Amino acid sequence: MEKDTIYVTDDDPGIRELVAEYLASQGYAVETAEDAPALDRLLARRLPDLLVLDWMMPGEDGLSVARRLRGQPGCPPIIMLSAKGEDIDRIIGLEVGADDYLPKPFNPRELLARIRAVMRRNGGPAAQAAGDTARAVRFGPFSVNLDARVLTRDGAEIALTGGEYELLEIFVTHANRALSRDWLMDQLRGFERDPFDRSIDVRVNRLRKKIEDDPANPAYIRTQRGQGYLFVPPGKGPGVRDQDSGSRE
Repeated sequence: MEKDTIYVTDDDPGIRELVAEYLASQGYAVETAEDAPALDRLLARRLPDLLVLDWMMPGEDGLSVARRLRGQPGCPPIIMLSAKGEDIDRIIGLEVGADDYLPKPFNPRELLARIRAVMRRNGGPAAQAAGDTARAVRFGPFSVNLDARVLTRDGAEIALTGGEYELLEIFVTHANRALSRDWLMDQLRGFERDPFDRSIDVRVNRLRKKIEDDPANPAYIRTQRGQGYLFVPPGKGPGVRDQDSGSRE
């Protein structure tokens, strides 16, 4: 079986070597780059299954790289590394399209756990190969293929990050139910959080920009004051029964 490929981009040679050796010992094929130009050379040869990207690099920094890659087809999921550990820095990283954010210094085991979580969310080759028989959820002009993990609007595919897709899947399979921020964060595994973590709001805002005609006045993903969020599909709903009867605030 072919190994999943991970590119590690960091200007610190010690971190590159440590992360590369550890991930290789866990069964991944790892390539490293010291800066954005070196990463671009790797990407020109082959797209990885996941990209570990340092925020603070000389020349083009990680935020700029993430923003640029998100505008290209086939962009891999991105885990951002940074010595900046404030909440606002994590929110900025998520806003530019990172799937997860890990402050330095970090334990390689935690990085591995986040890599595995992001890869599970992003799906594998089998999911991408699903055909017309895949389960589909429709709302308005949109269709979500739950097996291929693809969102389309009037037949045209809309690019989503792995995190955006997972959040959308949670909403469409729990339609017309108020979902608390804490419950949503528990479902979106892989994030370190505290009681004041608002990164779920960043994800919701990013998703609204993809599916709402007017994100400031959302029709589908509505804010429930004191409760969280409510996904309201038009008509009779998405046609997928909620299979989780767990507690929601």
